[in-house]
Amino acid sequence: MSKAGGVSIIKRNVLLLIIIFAAVVIAALNSCGDNEPSDEELLADAKKTAFKHCGSCHEPPDASVLDSATWDKHILPAMGAKLGMRPFMDQYIAGPGAELSLADWTKIVVYYRYASPKKLKIPKPDALLDSAIFSVKRPANVDTTSGEAMTTMIKFNDVDKHFYTGDAGNKLYRWSSDLTATLVKKFHSPITDATFYQSATEPNSAVVTCIGILPPNDQLKGTLTHINLDKKSKDTTLMADSLPRPVKSAAADFNKDGLMDYISCGFGRDRGGLFLLQQQTNHTFKRKIIRAVPGPEIVCTGDFNGDGWPDIACLFAQADEGIWLFLNDKKGGFTTQNIIRFPSVYGSSSFQLMDVNHDGKLDIVYTCGDNNDYSPIFKPYHGVYIFTNQGNWKFIQTYFYHINGCSKAIAADFDKDGDLDLAVIAFFPDYKYHPTEGFTYHEQVSPGKFEVHEVPVNLLGRWISMEAGDIDGDGDTDLVLGNFSVGAQGLMNQKDYKPNWDMYEPIIVLQNKTIKK
Repeated sequence: MSKAGGVSIIKRNVLLLIIIFAAVVIAALNSCGDNEPSDEELLADAKKTAFKHCGSCHEPPDASVLDSATWDKHILPAMGAKLGMRPFMDQYIAGPGAELSLADWTKIVVYYRYASPKKLKIPKPDALLDSAIFSVKRPANVDTTSGEAMTTMIKFNDVDKHFYTGDAGNKLYRWSSDLTATLVKKFHSPITDATFYQSATEPNSAVVTCIGILPPNDQLKGTLTHINLDKKSKDTTLMADSLPRPVKSAAADFNKDGLMDYISCGFGRDRGGLFLLQQQTNHTFKRKIIRAVPGPEIVCTGDFNGDGWPDIACLFAQADEGIWLFLNDKKGGFTTQNIIRFPSVYGSSSFQLMDVNHDGKLDIVYTCGDNNDYSPIFKPYHGVYIFTNQGNWKFIQTYFYHINGCSKAIAADFDKDGDLDLAVIAFFPDYKYHPTEGFTYHEQVSPGKFEVHEVPVNLLGRWISMEAGDIDGDGDTDLVLGNFSVGAQGLMNQKDYKPNWDMYEPIIVLQNKTIKK
């Protein structure tokens, strides 16, 4: 094509764009008769269009949840690409496979550009800086020759009373009470979860989840593997492969045939799903899809409707964020019920179903703070929440504490006073100005009221995982924090900050020093 021809095409495209925008404006004016619509009316119409289209896939986010620059430079281009809209000279044109009209897309752009704030207001911290009820215990020996610590999993084994860790080097370790690590086995890919169990024939075994490829991807490389932890040879059996980046698993006998089945969270990236791996009489596993969307992140099982059959609760991140129940239909399938939903920019990161207020109903402890996607800015709604069950799986928010980049919360009676407290980590805290928010302890001092302690362990690691258990065997609940120390390879949203935490210690233990009450 000649240069002149290329310029001619550009001119035609610009003219086409002008005509389309003029048509959009004329249509907006005509819709209001002879009266010129106000800015508020135009934005209200644009919001209606945005919520209509965005709400067809996920909870539509209000424009106020992000600043205008983030919408304009990051979210809208990413959203537009998925819908077949191509950026062109600070505007957009519709591609051949566009999923909506350019007029509607223009309204969406107008709403998020002009109804959003210039800057988000971040809450100021309100916490005590102290060690609370914890003292720090560090590993006996640390290998500084094998690269940086990249702990990907911590799990406490109630069978043998040890905790286990997995890392990005594909290794599974068992830890002794003096914090000495013993290599159990090297797997084919990084370990993200382990489910421990015992039976008459297997006194100490585990099902290990391996993610396949750690960074976000859609490749089918993940596995579930059985391992006998008591055998010196550490015999393993592959239970399932070709899973889309699995991150968590859970177990139950869903069809009551006496054989344990498993649920796998295939997080994926653009594709993924929640899978049932149903054990057959020959001890192979048949795979069924429960929900075919990416982002299943945390899963738990229980009899949630009281009918005597095991059900599933799962937190989904990615676009359609929220918690879903999958109730056992007793016929080999499940009925789906959404119990809470979050806007698509929240970055959901963990949840627990716990009876926080001791009223006999399961409440939700929830965190959001995944902050390494299209909007890596500090957000006022990142932090830890409690949603209290009002009955019939209806919830109201009864607690929120802001924590930048919040990653996980564990509810337990840490101080042994009869109520539940919270331990919370953040993988994307404000490292420059507020690094001690990376671990906080929320002590429940009266029903629904918490006193927050920032425990200054920020120089000892970057916490991506956390587990609770009686690590030292003294009758109270301790914590293990896992260090994923990498900070300079795309996992920092404060680009001018140089990491200053320990790069080699894979874990630390926060020993509970509560005086028994």
